[in-house]
Amino acid sequence: MENREFQSVLRTIESKIGIQCANYKPDYLQRRIQSRMRMNKMDSYPEYNSKLISDTNEQEALRNALTINVTKFWRDREVFDLIKREVIPEIKRRKQRIRIWSAGCATGEEPYTLALMCHEAKVLYPDVQITIFASDIDREALKKAEMGIYQKKALENLSEPQIRRHFEEQDDGSYQVKQHLKDLVKFSRHDLMSGRTVTQYLDVILCRNVTIYFTEKQKDELARLFAPALSEGGYYVMGKTEYMGRDVEHLYDPFNSIQKIYRKKSA
Repeated sequence: MENREFQSVLRTIESKIGIQCANYKPDYLQRRIQSRMRMNKMDSYPEYNSKLISDTNEQEALRNALTINVTKFWRDREVFDLIKREVIPEIKRRKQRIRIWSAGCATGEEPYTLALMCHEAKVLYPDVQITIFASDIDREALKKAEMGIYQKKALENLSEPQIRRHFEEQDDGSYQVKQHLKDLVKFSRHDLMSGRTVTQYLDVILCRNVTIYFTEKQKDELARLFAPALSEGGYYVMGKTEYMGRDVEHLYDPFNSIQKIYRKKSA
């Protein structure tokens, strides 16, 4: 009985919120739904399902709970150091325009980290044009990302000179991203499960710590989706706890297996 009731909630999620539950692990869905049930002081799936059907605020709250992504600036420093030290210079040797996509950008820490890194690279390579596309399914997260206001804790991996150069301290002690970084980033709402990418001819795609709740099938579908969107020799950066599935590893060559950076294989 309980499983049928749970499945009814999943059908409501698909019809009202537009999230395809088959792409998520059942245990993850159950934990997130039960968390929202506790917040609403509800004990049964039918009771919660009724609320979910009629309450648009709860629909948005559950969407946020299902797509939550904890992040900070320069998360996994070794990855960004490698991108700065080896990936960007290698692309620069081949072309004058660099296009990067931060897929599943949450509240913007990752794309702004890339912007910070690329701004510093532009000092070395002033003739290079850099565009960073940043997307997420969560509207509220995107609003926060576009505002670019963060607490000091989110900046703990940055040096004080970097904070002074790229952020403006606010009266309440928070920090706002300066305009020169905002100008490098284009935010948009995008569902990774839609079967399309935000754009084509990309040099780097970062999709890190986003797919850990996806099924193996969906992870492989994303790898297949990203490959044709990458330019020749483009890079795919995964989360450090994620791995390339056997059914899609023929599409990429390892660039740095430890940091989970891959390159699109030559045609």
